[in-house]
Amino acid sequence: METIFQSIEILSKEKGIDPQIVLDAVKDAMLIAARKHFRTTEDYIAELHQKTGALLLFAVKKAVEAVEDPAKEMTLAEARRINPEAEIGAEIRIPKKTDSLGRISAQTAKQVIFQKVREAERETVFNEYSGRTGELVNCTVKRVEGPDYILDLGKTEARLPKKEQSRLESYSVGDRVRCVIRVVDKSSKGPGVLVSRAAPELVMRLFEQEVPEIYDSTVTIKGCAREAGERTKIAVQSRDRDVDSVGACVGMKGMRVQSIIRELRGEKIDIIEYSEDAVTFATHALSPAKISRVTIVDALEKHMEVIVDDSQLSLAIGKKGQNVRLAAKLLGWKVDIKSEEEKRQEVESAMAALVNPPEPVSALIAYGLSEELAGMLAGAGVSVIDKLGGMTPEQLQEIPGIDPEMVESIRDSVTGYYSQFEEAAPAAAEDEAAAETEAEIPDGEPLAAEAVPAPEVEAAAEPAAESEVETAAAAEAGEPQDIEIAGESDTIIDSGRVSHDESEDSGSQNE
Repeated sequence: METIFQSIEILSKEKGIDPQIVLDAVKDAMLIAARKHFRTTEDYIAELHQKTGALLLFAVKKAVEAVEDPAKEMTLAEARRINPEAEIGAEIRIPKKTDSLGRISAQTAKQVIFQKVREAERETVFNEYSGRTGELVNCTVKRVEGPDYILDLGKTEARLPKKEQSRLESYSVGDRVRCVIRVVDKSSKGPGVLVSRAAPELVMRLFEQEVPEIYDSTVTIKGCAREAGERTKIAVQSRDRDVDSVGACVGMKGMRVQSIIRELRGEKIDIIEYSEDAVTFATHALSPAKISRVTIVDALEKHMEVIVDDSQLSLAIGKKGQNVRLAAKLLGWKVDIKSEEEKRQEVESAMAALVNPPEPVSALIAYGLSEELAGMLAGAGVSVIDKLGGMTPEQLQEIPGIDPEMVESIRDSVTGYYSQFEEAAPAAAEDEAAAETEAEIPDGEPLAAEAVPAPEVEAAAEPAAESEVETAAAAEAGEPQDIEIAGESDTIIDSGRVSHDESEDSGSQNE
């Protein structure tokens, strides 16, 4: 029977648990098997003989004067037949045969022993690794279970789930991997240690290993924001004025940071100088974009507004919003990023709202909306007509107490409210056109007077009179005239021809 002790000792060393825990598990298994086999309410006790190693099973009863529960009590006379020195109140052990327990009871005992050992193993793993959360460990890929990797930590196994992996990485069985311990769970069925390759702590631990200034606390890591496989932003600060925090992390010719980038399979890393001033820190965190100005909207709620030039907006936001998202995570602030044009339009809208404040929902009562319905809308946060007009029927029905009939009533009221502006628009357009017409035509003067001014009429009349005289002179000489009619009031005469004829006439008269 020494093999039982040997088996317990081997199992204890293999699992790293106390041999007494395994021994107690064997005793508990024996008791459970006995109760299942004998089917009585007796109290049992199991012991392991120290010399022979045999498992002994006893039923325990108490010696009493009057027996009330035969399963747990016995008379003093019966007790003294087993133990002659028994007295009232003594516990009497009655030996039970274990040979008759059977195969089913043995199988039950085996399951109980395995369960107890697993619980003890999880307890041991939890006690050892629970205080090591965030620590960098070297693992070996033991096997692959679907999208997850099971890693060998030496004393136990660890799980690397899909969500804790970088999209740039894939491993095979036997590969060595560096991970950080993320969670240690005692209640899980599988491995109790959960490791990660996507956590920001991995980048921080790698910098601690690669940068001596961080290891000796000359440079401290103030924060890290990461999207695994894409980009990481890490903020560092130097405690020594003579040490450049960013330069120490980059290293000569970038050797230190390049080593970490290779470990992360090419993931981009932004090293940022930390500042206690939130505005300065935000300017650094949003690099490589150039920031125009930063405004603190609410210091208590940690809300800031960042204004950038129109050409820098896409760079500040980053691919799919990655740059500003990581910067906000690193800062711990809510960041609203806007271009100069957006800010200008926002200021203009705010000024317009001050000049023309939005109408409250209660103004719709004049257009058929009931006071009760207006109160329900105001209670739900819909306090102005502009907001109500932008809501869909589905959104309105989500408000408690609003049914489809009420939605129709709201729609009619909003339509009636906005119709006044639609009717006013054509009238305003007509008034504006009339005003423009009056401005173009001077008072007291007809439209034709501007089209045909008096000086032009006089100028056209003078050439007409001269042409009539020349025509009459030519007619007296008996010469034909080339006359082209261009219009009712305009006559074009070939003056050169007329002058030639006049010279001939004068010559013939002289002869």
